Amino acid sequence: MPARGRDDLRDDPRVIALVDDDRNILTTVSIALQAEGFATRLYYDGAAALKALLENPPDLAVCDIKMPRMDGLELLSRLREKSQLPVIFLTSKDAESDEAQGLAMGADDYIAKPFSQRLLIARIRAILRRSEVARSDADAPGEECEDAQPLPEPIRRGRLLMDPARHTVTWDGVGVSLTVTEFLILEALALRPGVVKTRNQLMDAAYQDDVFVDDRTIDSHIKRLRRKFRVADSHFAAIETLYGAGYSFADS
Repeated sequence: MPARGRDDLRDDPRVIALVDDDRNILTTVSIALQAEGFATRLYYDGAAALKALLENPPDLAVCDIKMPRMDGLELLSRLREKSQLPVIFLTSKDAESDEAQGLAMGADDYIAKPFSQRLLIARIRAILRRSEVARSDADAPGEECEDAQPLPEPIRRGRLLMDPARHTVTWDGVGVSLTVTEFLILEALALRPGVVKTRNQLMDAAYQDDVFVDDRTIDSHIKRLRRKFRVADSHFAAIETLYGAGYSFADS
């Protein structure tokens, strides 16, 4: 019987829509997700997917950016006019501008090709947990089920407030939208303010152990984190660099 995470223990399996013009990727990822207890729906282009995602929404969609007829960015743009369905983008390594645009338009995370299936599944579970908490908050504000698992405590560091359960971040009360990967890197830094975290330690925090990423990947995430916080505070300097060693969070 397929192994399931605690968040997948419900009568009906969570449905993941996969949108990519590469049929080999769709088949391979679909098999991996089904082995983890998910149900999948496959779409080979953005135009076909858009209609289906709006008429019969899944729990989450994984979309390639580069597709014929309608690319992933246009698909997300039109989807966001009517839906807040969680979306993970699959991107090429050299598509940083597409990644930035997709995140600005409301994508929940992105993963660069070639990618680890374990990493993708971990990201899917993390985003579904976040969505479930958000729905619970909306359905029963102020109420807590007796059987509910205790939620992790918010992290307060000076002007920073992180809520791991709800995947929310604010700086001086201003919301900052982060991907799952960015959130995990920031959390690793904020949990030990003043302590320098090496790139390898941040990789371990943000990725599965068997997923290889190079130093530049972590550096790129740090740049994006700083860029996002500087939208809320142009003088943001809480993430410090110790050249040759790593990064730390200044709790001040």
